[in-house]
Amino acid sequence: MKAKCCSKQIKRIVCQISSISYYLCFDYIFLISRLLKGRSMPGKVLLTRRSNVLDHSKLQEPSLNYGRSFSFNDADTSDHIAKALEEEVESLSNPNNNANSNKLKSSTSNVENLSKGAQKSVMGARATDSTRVMKFTKVLSGTTVILEKLHELAWSGVPPYMRPDVWRLLLGYAPSNSDRREGVLRRKRLEYLDCASQYYDIPDTERSEDEINMLRQIAVDCPRTVPDVSFFQQEQVQKSLERILYTWAIRHPASGYVQGINDLVTPFLVVFLSEYLDGSVDNWSISDLSPDKISNIEADCYWCLSNLLEGMQDHYTFAQPGIQRLVFKLKEVVRRIDEPVSRHVEEQGLEFLQFAFRWFNCLLIREIPFHLISRLWDTYLAEGDALPDFLVYIFASFLLTWSDELLKLDFQELVMFLQHLPTNNWTHQELEMVLSRAFMWHSMFKSSPRHLAS
Repeated sequence: MKAKCCSKQIKRIVCQISSISYYLCFDYIFLISRLLKGRSMPGKVLLTRRSNVLDHSKLQEPSLNYGRSFSFNDADTSDHIAKALEEEVESLSNPNNNANSNKLKSSTSNVENLSKGAQKSVMGARATDSTRVMKFTKVLSGTTVILEKLHELAWSGVPPYMRPDVWRLLLGYAPSNSDRREGVLRRKRLEYLDCASQYYDIPDTERSEDEINMLRQIAVDCPRTVPDVSFFQQEQVQKSLERILYTWAIRHPASGYVQGINDLVTPFLVVFLSEYLDGSVDNWSISDLSPDKISNIEADCYWCLSNLLEGMQDHYTFAQPGIQRLVFKLKEVVRRIDEPVSRHVEEQGLEFLQFAFRWFNCLLIREIPFHLISRLWDTYLAEGDALPDFLVYIFASFLLTWSDELLKLDFQELVMFLQHLPTNNWTHQELEMVLSRAFMWHSMFKSSPRHLAS
């Protein structure tokens, strides 16, 4: 009887989702059913362990970096959906799972909410690259950019040559009104130049002891920034990083410079340099640019960094309470989604703070290949003020990529594994999978905050 009732509810959900489009609906449901296979719904202990790990090699390669990478065989999709949904219904209605009727009601509501965001979650599965470019062009060419629409488009990736303009707009550095944009950027760039001259371009005799120590620490950290990318080892690049970081730290005394902030400048530096330099980052030379262009790039990096960190101020103040709070939430989310992994980590005596602190501090820049960072940051910046909360779900999805492997490791092996994650060969496929799972889980949990209460 319960299974029959559940089947009716599932059919009703499918009908509601179908208004999006026939193919988008089935791709989306198939994706969710595969990802949730063997995973718990919010507030529910794991139903069954997953035995069929999703084979990334069977997914299509995206034709461009900014496209979604999900594309399934339509001929077989309906059979997979029917079977997957039937198994989920049977699991949810099985009394041996200790699930009450409210659990199914909660999951049903979550899927209904997810249907509203389905197009964002699977963007690129059906849309062509030219269509996405046209959408961005239409939004950006208006006299006033509709930021809500730009955020929606950017979430699924920004065409590389559009990133500088899009990022400035997403962060509120460039105004949405095109008539004011050039004048505002000119004024802000001059303001940065004045600040750098006032605070950085002075002798040490005019600095306090604390300022000297801070500048010395920045000078030590700059050569360590993204060491795998030779571009960042150029003397002029490190000088620009140092000037940006020191100027920012002086103007933000509540936190000052904290190790890890140096990593956060690098995506901005690469994106804004791409307006002037072509080809691979490894072949760039910043010395090819005029001092004026370098100053403009530094200014853009400075203001975008400032606006990004404005919403995460307590991440870098004393004791970094914001990060500690998010690490606790991450632990709770992982416990709700994959209880066996959570229990195993706890039994081994490994604290989430020991490995996840760096993730929040550097926003995964040290964890994944640098050529994927810009794509990841498209989603970061598209989240806007909601980014800190969404990071919890991205990092949960990132961690649980290796859920099966983690269960086999003892404490020492866990520490070594999490410090040297096997992401060197990652492509956009793996990153898109992480982001899509994060979007799905966040959509499910955000309307059920009690699930995150201890």
